[in-house]
Amino acid sequence: MDVRKIKTAPGLEFDCSLAGSPDGVPVLLLHGFGVSRHFWDRQVPALADAGYFAIAPNQRGYSPGARPDPKDLAAYHIDRLVGDALDIVAAAGHRGSRFHLVGHDWGGSLSWIIAARYPERLRSLSMLSRPHPASFLRALALPDGEQKRRSGHHTAFLEPDAVPKLLANNCEWLRSRHMRQGMPEAATDAHMSVLGNEAALEAALAWYRSSGPRQPLGPTKVPTLYIWGDADDTVGRVAAEGTGEFIDAPYHFEVLPGVGHYAADQVPDKVNALLLAHLRRHAD
Repeated sequence: MDVRKIKTAPGLEFDCSLAGSPDGVPVLLLHGFGVSRHFWDRQVPALADAGYFAIAPNQRGYSPGARPDPKDLAAYHIDRLVGDALDIVAAAGHRGSRFHLVGHDWGGSLSWIIAARYPERLRSLSMLSRPHPASFLRALALPDGEQKRRSGHHTAFLEPDAVPKLLANNCEWLRSRHMRQGMPEAATDAHMSVLGNEAALEAALAWYRSSGPRQPLGPTKVPTLYIWGDADDTVGRVAAEGTGEFIDAPYHFEVLPGVGHYAADQVPDKVNALLLAHLRRHAD
């Protein structure tokens, strides 16, 4: 696995983990909040060994070379983030190519949108943790308040003092959450090497601060794998199990018993097996 800077535009240079022949079918892997490109450290080599060209970027704000001023929330609008994903594939040598897309958490939110807007560009979609937005919104509105409670940290991230709170005591909040959700300590250390500083965290929280109301999405028309751990602290069973109602394409839902929010770090071999099988099923 190599680390390379991929420049998509002036002021946008992304740190990317790459592996495999550039002539292979591309697989783009998008991380979420609280982690980094290192979330895919076990998937990128496995994809390369299977003949794919794997690309896992530190996304906008996480890469120092692609970090607009986080006070400029327009620079972190979701349309910009979606554009980054497509631009990275193009700058890696696959402009216009169809590719496999893998997303987790915020990277999963982008991936659902990419699948809705550009289904012709995708061979397949693989999702870790993040349910279909329509299923999530439905669960969020339920009177039991369970999904709303699980998503309560989103509101906390909008507070002016969110960054110093997250940085306090060597990023104790993030480290503790990772540990409770089954992430190995070495993986947390790798993520904190990217995210554990004021500049990166301010930029990462700009994703939340610029997102605005969630826009409804129609059914996904791309072959989809959805991996959900039943110990995930942010996504409840109702949102996860309801996702299949919003997939108008071949769909596989895999529940991982006892696995938390960070399945790629917690059970990488299981994730690799599921991911590679899905990609093989949808090679065309």
